[in-house]
Amino acid sequence: MKIHEYQGKELFRKYGVPVPRGILATTPAEAEQAARQLNTKVVVVKAQIHAGGRGKGGGVKLARSPEEARKLASEILGMQLRTHQTGPAGQKVRKVYIEEGLDIARELYLGMTLDRALSRVSIMASSEGGVEIEEVAAKHPERIHVESVDPGAGFCDFQGRKLAFALGLTGPTVGRFVAFCRALERCYVETDASLAEVNPLVVLKDGGVVALDSKMNFDDNALYRHADVAAYRDVDEEDPREAKAKEFDLAYIALDGNIGCMVNGAGLAMATMDTIKLVGGAPANFLDVGGGATREKVTAAFKLILDDPGVKAVLVNIFGGIMKCDVIADGVVAAAREVQLRVPLVVRLEGTNVEKGKEILRTSGLAITPADNLRQAAERAVAAVRGVKS
Repeated sequence: MKIHEYQGKELFRKYGVPVPRGILATTPAEAEQAARQLNTKVVVVKAQIHAGGRGKGGGVKLARSPEEARKLASEILGMQLRTHQTGPAGQKVRKVYIEEGLDIARELYLGMTLDRALSRVSIMASSEGGVEIEEVAAKHPERIHVESVDPGAGFCDFQGRKLAFALGLTGPTVGRFVAFCRALERCYVETDASLAEVNPLVVLKDGGVVALDSKMNFDDNALYRHADVAAYRDVDEEDPREAKAKEFDLAYIALDGNIGCMVNGAGLAMATMDTIKLVGGAPANFLDVGGGATREKVTAAFKLILDDPGVKAVLVNIFGGIMKCDVIADGVVAAAREVQLRVPLVVRLEGTNVEKGKEILRTSGLAITPADNLRQAAERAVAAVRGVKS
């Protein structure tokens, strides 16, 4: 789950991570009032969407008066903000964050995530703040410094000092940077985050260290332990189909292709998408119905796929273990009838009750194309999209 910058900073404050003062606004009038309340020479009007690169897209502006803050907010609110992370469609801006301006001396980068190869939290720091870390990694990997946190010992101050010295920090700023890292690591661990990123992390002219931005993602599987974090969910920022999928406990991610996929198991779903690409097609989604789906859940999954107007064919690939092939077949037939299926449907079933499942499909009276293996299923789905008989 992703949250907004202003929400991330609320969490930061709880854990003692220094952040600028800021006020959320949803109207130009509220933005003007917020600027007056902050009472600084400069405020920053920042679009709130679940994507980076907002500044380059025109979603971050400086205002030197409350009246200018109101004007800029009126321009940003309601705009379809496009960044390298939103795709060409962009995201609609519904909120802006009005934040005090600071006297900045340097911009740095600091991020934390789980290194699965080491099974440890890795802290990454770079002197190249304010730009995409992926760009730095590609062009100047030597400028990224990493420390791994021992889960038994936790974050140690010497690790913070190593990073501070690598970034060229000196004097009292070193201690402030170490304290910042310690607080951010505690926030990351105790909230079950999957990513905590501050870009830029700024060093002020007085030597202070402050999070000028915040980006936090969380492990969905741990949200039951964090009602306060779960409450931050903003459905407006999610793809409507992905939001609907969560209601049925389906793992669904919308993509840009035209072959809808319904698969059980994340690994098999990835393999299915890879095979579609291998034979010249493009998957329209990732959809894992899980190992113990009911007929109702399968029907919901099928409807979800067909809600995408870009889907020109559907590929169902099921390996029956806990999930029985006849249950999948029942759900597919029920959904196809209910939505009056008008796109080609290719089904590959294997495993528990496979013959029962195939019989249900065979006697359904629906135009279903069977397949004996994954590659054949992918080839037939691609051929169906192209209008070629296989």
